[in-house]
Amino acid sequence: MDCVTPILDVATRLWTCTAKRIVYIRRLPRNLKILRTAMEELGSVYEDVIERVESEEKLQKKRTRAVEGWIRSVEAMEKEIKEILEEGDEEVQNKCLGTCCPRDSYASYKLGKRVSRKIRAVAALRSKANHFHEVAVPLPSPPVIERPSEKTVGLDSPFLEVWRWLQDEQVRTIGIYGMGGVGKTALLKKINNKFLQPSHDFDVVIWVVVSKPTNLQRVHETLRNKLEIPDGRWKNRSEDEKAAEIFAVLKTKKFVLLLDDIWEPLDLLKVGIPLSTVGNKSKIVFTTRSADVCRDMEAQNSIKVECLAWEEALTLFWAKVGEDALNSHPDIPKLSEIVVGECKGLPLALIIIGRAMAGARTPEDWEKKIKMLKNYPAKFPGMGDSLFPVLAFSYDSLPDEAVKSCFLYCSLFPEDYEISPQHLIELWLGEGFLDEYDGIREARNQGEEIIERLKDVCLLENGRSQKQEYLKMHDVIRDMALWLASENGKKKNKFVVKDQVGLIRAHEVEKWNETQRISLWESRIEELREPPCFPNIETFSASGKCIKSFPSGFFAYMPIIRVLDLSNNYELIELPVEIGNLVNLQYLNLSRTSIENIPVELKNLKNLKYLILDNMNSLQPLPSQMLSVLSSLQLFSMFNSPYKGDHRTLLEDLEQLEYINDISIDLTTVFSAQALFNSHKLQSSTRRLRLFNCKNLNLVQLSPYIEMLHISFCHAFKDVQISLEKEVLHSKFPRHGHCLYHLCHVNISWCSKLLNLTWLIYAPNLKFLSIDDCGSLEEVVEIEKSEVSELELNFDLFSRLVSLTLINLPKLRSICRWRQSFPSLREITVLGCPRIRKLPFDSDTGTSKNLEKIIGEQEWWDGLEWEDKTIMHSLTPYFRTTQSSKRLEFPFIPLQDRHISRFPRCISRFLQAPFGHMDV
Repeated sequence: MDCVTPILDVATRLWTCTAKRIVYIRRLPRNLKILRTAMEELGSVYEDVIERVESEEKLQKKRTRAVEGWIRSVEAMEKEIKEILEEGDEEVQNKCLGTCCPRDSYASYKLGKRVSRKIRAVAALRSKANHFHEVAVPLPSPPVIERPSEKTVGLDSPFLEVWRWLQDEQVRTIGIYGMGGVGKTALLKKINNKFLQPSHDFDVVIWVVVSKPTNLQRVHETLRNKLEIPDGRWKNRSEDEKAAEIFAVLKTKKFVLLLDDIWEPLDLLKVGIPLSTVGNKSKIVFTTRSADVCRDMEAQNSIKVECLAWEEALTLFWAKVGEDALNSHPDIPKLSEIVVGECKGLPLALIIIGRAMAGARTPEDWEKKIKMLKNYPAKFPGMGDSLFPVLAFSYDSLPDEAVKSCFLYCSLFPEDYEISPQHLIELWLGEGFLDEYDGIREARNQGEEIIERLKDVCLLENGRSQKQEYLKMHDVIRDMALWLASENGKKKNKFVVKDQVGLIRAHEVEKWNETQRISLWESRIEELREPPCFPNIETFSASGKCIKSFPSGFFAYMPIIRVLDLSNNYELIELPVEIGNLVNLQYLNLSRTSIENIPVELKNLKNLKYLILDNMNSLQPLPSQMLSVLSSLQLFSMFNSPYKGDHRTLLEDLEQLEYINDISIDLTTVFSAQALFNSHKLQSSTRRLRLFNCKNLNLVQLSPYIEMLHISFCHAFKDVQISLEKEVLHSKFPRHGHCLYHLCHVNISWCSKLLNLTWLIYAPNLKFLSIDDCGSLEEVVEIEKSEVSELELNFDLFSRLVSLTLINLPKLRSICRWRQSFPSLREITVLGCPRIRKLPFDSDTGTSKNLEKIIGEQEWWDGLEWEDKTIMHSLTPYFRTTQSSKRLEFPFIPLQDRHISRFPRCISRFLQAPFGHMDV
């Protein structure tokens, strides 16, 4: 027995060893598969970690050491596992696992053991990744952070002075003062960026924006971030404790502290700033609008930043305007000098106005802005009489409450909404913002100036198309405006703006009882349990094709409402009768609705001043004498609306109104047209006129106040007369060069006896001209240039024309008889005009900065004759050929209103749409 026991022990050990080897060998295929899967999973985790790291590194952070080590370990493991898997696959494929061949079994055993260990190693690496709550940490803050800035003009002298003081060890605190917008911040940025050069010996340069009112917490946070004070020494600390932490760090450093925009003395000790002494050699430089602040801050040296000299001002302004705008019209450089003079050398004014003027490509835009600058100087506190309104680039600095109200009103439109200036001004009129001006025309002019003002100070901007016809409000500015409208957030529902919210629930409407203005866009209100009460509402606007009807009694109690805008709700077919309860209503807009009948209760609206019924295809005749009892009515618009009643009765009602002075109307009979022409009051009040299917109307009389003229299907129409007060001037020879100064839009179509439109020489501000299907038209302007000079017309013909459209004019051979530059032209379309062999363009037209395209048939373009081939070469890049040179021909049918109403809506709207204003 004594001999057997050792033998059995050895045998057991050998068996155990052999068994383990057999397990490793037999499990090798399965373990290889497990290892491959584990490595793939680790690879996925690796990719996730890499993405997190790269994302953080884009934020100027660096990866932690632990993460960097793990990444290197994974990459090394990946290489090693790849070799093991290749070896294992070969072993499994070429050998019989579990055989008695000692040599083969031992190799398989060793490989199997390695695979098993690597499975555990891969699992450990994968597990470690779960603990990476932070893969990167912020980079150490550089001593100086570059401030983005533009090239400065006129600041070299004050910069050199301040820099000299910074090198002087005796000077510790420096004040920079001057009026708002004079360039103080630009100078401070220039100083900050100078420290990017390694020639100084300061440890850190700190930039802090203080502004008004002083926010100590924000100042503390800025300093804390720059000095990288850890959370443990900062969070849940009082202001005094935070100041102490800042002080503890700064007293060990030689620093430069740059404080921008101080409005009142800042207690540096309360902030945590060590008082500058000769010993620590630190510097404090600050900007302010007041010399008193420099004294209160104990600045040892102060410098006033002055306005720019004339040449410097002109250089800066032209740089911001840009060559495209300056070269867009020959009058603009001289006009720009007037604007520079109004800016009085103030850099911010030059920059803001210059940027705004970069989009102004016509002389009239410049003239309007010049008038605005001259007539409305800003009243900025403490800045003296030299500060003009162009300085006012924030809400607080707007000149009066009316302009502030106009600005806030723009926030009622949705984000990114392109606002029609005319629609906006009419809403302002309805709200009473422009009541101080005499008459609608003057109020419109002032409204246009306010728009230009708000654009100049970057509170409004042009729409995406960069055309002057539309406006938009920057999203951040709009948010600020809504915040201001709610009295800095204290009254949440003072302005309610809902955009594309679908159905607005009744319980939400109940919260609007204190609301001043409600604006709904693509939103409707569910049926209410009981009529709502809006005792404070002044404005209700619901637009955007969503409203089909209103809850019962919705308008029953709005005692002080002034503006009701229901336009663009195409499915709205009925106006609630309680509309007659809104006795203080001044503005009602039902345009582009499908309302058929205006309730007779509208007669109760004795304070109604503005009634707009444009593009209402379904509208039935107005109730008898309804208009004549609206005694306060000043503006009546029924443009592009096929009125089914008697136009003469409508005109008679309008003539009875004492205050009417703005009319937009369609007329469809020669009798109604003559009734308009025979009334001086109606003629002088008509702003937009559309004559449609007026048989036997051969002569049209226009007043100087007309802005938009559309004449279509008037086959007897031949010429225009101009009415000046009681005098009627034939268009051929009146010596009144600006008879039609306000006329901007002209659209003439299907007038078969029209021979020319020479009367357009009296419309110096014409922007859009469209002529089509006038079979007899031979020349647009049938007059020689010498005759124009004799008539003392001191402007270039068509110099402000933006768009010219000529379609299906088989006899037209000439636009005008002499060449000119068309400096404002953006687009010209010529289709179906085979006899036009020459275009009246001179060599400057092809280099115009405004020209975008010339549209026509290729055959016509190829057949044009050019006196100067260089003009052809300069214009060819703008030519765009049409898909087909053939136009659809329709037999002429005299269309009555009843015919139009039977067309599908899209067709009827097209037939009624004004040129350039179709709203599909």
